[in-house]
Amino acid sequence: MNYRPGAKGTPPVPQRDDAPTPIWPDRVLYHGARIGLLLTVAVVITALFPRTGVGPSVDRYSVGSVATADVIASVDFDVPKNPAELEREQSEAAASMPATFDLHPEAADTMAARLGAFFDRLDSVAAGLDAGVVERFLGTASLTVSADQVELLLNPAWRSDLRDAAMRAIREILDAGVVESGQAAQLSTGQVYIRDPEGVERAVPREDVLTAGQFYERSVALLTSGSPDLRGLLRLVIIRHTEYTLVPNILATEADRDAARRSVQVTKARIVRGEAIVRANTQITETGLERLNAYEAELRSRGLMEDGAGIELPPMVGGLLLNLLLLGVYGIMVLLARREQYGNIRWLMLQALLILAYFGVARAVASNDLPHELLPIAFVSLSVAVLWDARIALVLTLLLAAITAAQGPFEGSEVFFLVLVGGAAAAMSVRVVLRRSQTWVFIAITTGAYAVTLLALALVYEHGVSETLWRVLWVGINAALSAIIAMGFIPVYEWFTRITTDQTLLEWADPNRPLLRRLAMEAPGTYAHTIQVANLCEMAANAIGANGLRCRAGIYYHDVGKVLKPHYFVENQLEGRNPHDKLKPHTSASIVRDHVVEGLQLAKDDRLPEVLSSFISEHHGTQLIAYFYGKAVEDAGDDPVDEVDFRYPGPRPASRETAIAMLGDSVESATRVLREPTQERVRDLIDSIVDGKLRDGQLDDAPLTLREIAVVKEQFLTVLGGSFHHRVEYATTKHLTDAPDADGEDGAAQSRNEMSASGGVEQMELPAARSDNDETS
Repeated sequence: MNYRPGAKGTPPVPQRDDAPTPIWPDRVLYHGARIGLLLTVAVVITALFPRTGVGPSVDRYSVGSVATADVIASVDFDVPKNPAELEREQSEAAASMPATFDLHPEAADTMAARLGAFFDRLDSVAAGLDAGVVERFLGTASLTVSADQVELLLNPAWRSDLRDAAMRAIREILDAGVVESGQAAQLSTGQVYIRDPEGVERAVPREDVLTAGQFYERSVALLTSGSPDLRGLLRLVIIRHTEYTLVPNILATEADRDAARRSVQVTKARIVRGEAIVRANTQITETGLERLNAYEAELRSRGLMEDGAGIELPPMVGGLLLNLLLLGVYGIMVLLARREQYGNIRWLMLQALLILAYFGVARAVASNDLPHELLPIAFVSLSVAVLWDARIALVLTLLLAAITAAQGPFEGSEVFFLVLVGGAAAAMSVRVVLRRSQTWVFIAITTGAYAVTLLALALVYEHGVSETLWRVLWVGINAALSAIIAMGFIPVYEWFTRITTDQTLLEWADPNRPLLRRLAMEAPGTYAHTIQVANLCEMAANAIGANGLRCRAGIYYHDVGKVLKPHYFVENQLEGRNPHDKLKPHTSASIVRDHVVEGLQLAKDDRLPEVLSSFISEHHGTQLIAYFYGKAVEDAGDDPVDEVDFRYPGPRPASRETAIAMLGDSVESATRVLREPTQERVRDLIDSIVDGKLRDGQLDDAPLTLREIAVVKEQFLTVLGGSFHHRVEYATTKHLTDAPDADGEDGAAQSRNEMSASGGVEQMELPAARSDNDETS
């Protein structure tokens, strides 16, 4: 489907694929306006940050090009190593540091005691020459052996050989130092440091330290017998009882390696004032380009880039193209992934204004030498996230971070990271905030993200503690001002874009709103019905990806017009009192129809957002008030009856949310009077009502697919099916639940209710009972 902008106060709705395609002049104007807006933003950003130079323009050079003039250093500066080179050297320095191990000499004694106890017990068990007893003993010791190995253990000579070999391994091999096999990666250097319990360290050759596997192999070699079964037995016994004498000291090792990393020089050369950086007519090498870039960075850090330099055309054109390309990436993303946003020029204009406001403040920050932490990215990100969603705000934040880092005063990775993380935190914080009164949550989350970023940058670039604390203070001020100003502008944004935000919807869904309190007090039955429909439709809307909150808030007001004449609607009537019994069909239909018109007037008086007012006008669409129309036809005999007098004024639902409201309103009303509401009867009722709306064309303007309608129906069944179940019937209250005589008045009314609730547009409608809720019945 294509998309077209929605009516005022409503989201965009899909446009039918068979809709007429605009002729090419309209297309040119349509896309031309958006391209012009993009170009305007790029030009303004470029004008705010003009490109200037000192001496030769470093941007003109690349590896292999030829210098057109001598470049002589006017200041002293260092040439830093590139990140990859520095990282490689630091890694090599860290890898060359030997690992440190703590010596645990008591491990040998512990292992000897454990083995001694094991062999003593084995001798005692094997003395009875019962192989089964020996096998069970080995099983309790977690040793799995073969029958041949059990037979060997019954021989005292072989057991003695095993004991001697194991004890010799402890005395002769274990004391040298054994490391667990999983720690063998620490033995990557030619020597290791061993720290004894007194804290004395000594360096030993790598080959003097054994891994567990090497220890096992040397231990087995001590056996006097070459029997494979006996060698296997000794290996199993030693593995089961090994205590390692060397344990890696991770903290000491990492401290040594970190010191090695920090000892690596971060610069590769020192250029003094007056020294030639590159010579004229010589080819630019990688080393020469690194020196030129370092020289430019030094001049920028000292604020010398604009001294004696005017605006140069090539850098300005390059800057414009760069800004245009980055903005173009965002524009293409919107065109391809957010067609409804691309189609609404007001939305695009607001985003353009937010971008320009951001860079206007950025220009003021740069011109007045203010901290870069005051860049108002959180203001833009919050505004976009609240109006649209966090994902589009994240994309825009990434765009602004890249453009900011490309401007002269902000070149460098620190600004990029600050803008990116600060804006991302502000965008995602919208998900945890429900009301504008919780603005402090925005501030806390954004400030926290900024603070962590500044801490990371301080550790990477070795900033001082005092400097870092001042920067945290600045970002806190920035976050507070951005959140307060952004939330203060939300009403202006909503007026300009005709978007009703979730925060506004939540405020209108507050049951303490005057109009809702009046509905609850003056039409309590209608209010109860409204709550049930809201619960039903919100879950259905969420199930198909529609706006469940908008659905709930809109349904709260859909029947608000009934407060003017509540007793004409069955849910507010006392038993047996129906004023429609004394009225003509035209009068009754007019009263029922007028609750829509009167509801719209009440909504207008209360300044209800139009996205919510649409639920009042669209939840009945142009349905026929069938019951009173049937009575009018019956009373008129052969005289014609104008069907228009018995239809709601409409319009038909134009959004998924109002379409769901129409279906949920009818379904909930019908299930109230359904006799013996089993799962299958509820399903049949839902199918009948929805099919009736489809046949009547009430959903023709709604952007609901058949698959989505099926999901909505299943969601209705899930919710309503769980609401009806059999209860235990007590003898003392049985008379209250007994069905009245079918021939009596109550029985007749029940029959009429069931007929009304059972289905489609062909059936007659109850006077007052369901004339306002299931008009297609």
